Amino acid sequence: MKQRKLGANGPDVGALGLGCMSFGGGFVGDTTQDDSFAAMDRAWDMGITHFDIANIYGPHTSETVVGRWMAARGHQPSIATKAGITRDPKHPVSNDPAYLEAELDGSLKRLGVDHVDLFYIHRREPAVPVEDVAGFMGRMIEAGKIGGWGMSEVSPTTLRRGHAETPVSAIQNEYSLWTRLPELGLIQECGRLGVTFVAFSPLARGVFGRDVIDPAGPDFGAMRSEMPRFQEPNWTQNKSRALAFHTLAANFGHSTPALALAWVLAQGDHIIPIPGSRSADHVSDWEAADQIEMAPDLLAQIDAVLPVGWAWGDRYSAGQSRAPERYC
Repeated sequence: MKQRKLGANGPDVGALGLGCMSFGGGFVGDTTQDDSFAAMDRAWDMGITHFDIANIYGPHTSETVVGRWMAARGHQPSIATKAGITRDPKHPVSNDPAYLEAELDGSLKRLGVDHVDLFYIHRREPAVPVEDVAGFMGRMIEAGKIGGWGMSEVSPTTLRRGHAETPVSAIQNEYSLWTRLPELGLIQECGRLGVTFVAFSPLARGVFGRDVIDPAGPDFGAMRSEMPRFQEPNWTQNKSRALAFHTLAANFGHSTPALALAWVLAQGDHIIPIPGSRSADHVSDWEAADQIEMAPDLLAQIDAVLPVGWAWGDRYSAGQSRAPERYC
């Protein structure tokens, strides 16, 4: 697999990373440790060397499973983990340094490592100046607990402020053919500052999987069920467009997931998509995404089928929208 840089001074990793949320169960259906191990085995064999986790996945289950996999296989992928989303409904986001360090220490223990390459705040707490967060992250770098730091679901302004205090390695926001807000400044700002843009949900939360996700299916999960794009009348419109993209991918001889990932990769050399799956078989569908040539004719046909702004409905419900920063 082709390589990309994880931060200006970070390691070289596979152009695709692995999102590990599904290993925690609950969010998108239950899984087993054996299935999670098989998915990681397949990803590793394909050249995927960056694994993205968070303390909230489970909670703690995903980190524990990845830690067990590393110990059992003897592999050392580049690891990113996150903290900041709490389980306290009265204080759902915390960027307090003491809280973040305690959560980081717990993550390191569960993973069985003494440091991670990347540590994110999972969401930004507005009451805590981002400069204070950046200062704390700088101390964690000096202490050797993390190689670099980042933020998830933030604005270009927040990136600039944090980067000025302690250089940011990566920003992680949702980005795919159906969620293109980062094109309005964030991807560009990352490029200017030498920051990697990590695209989560690059397969549109299953819309661009092998088959279009079924909201009535048993493994759809409560999180996706709340999202307006999967509710009627939006879903009928969105499914129609998604099916057209599936047909387009087949006509060009690609799997739908591979073509969707290739499109994300083509939007900038500093972008690393992190698709996720608890199925080794579905991970195989991503193979060779980094090898697809995004010729002008192909890009034009994708744009005709899925023009900017094609998706019906908001990406998050009102409750889910409270923590991500809005900037447009």
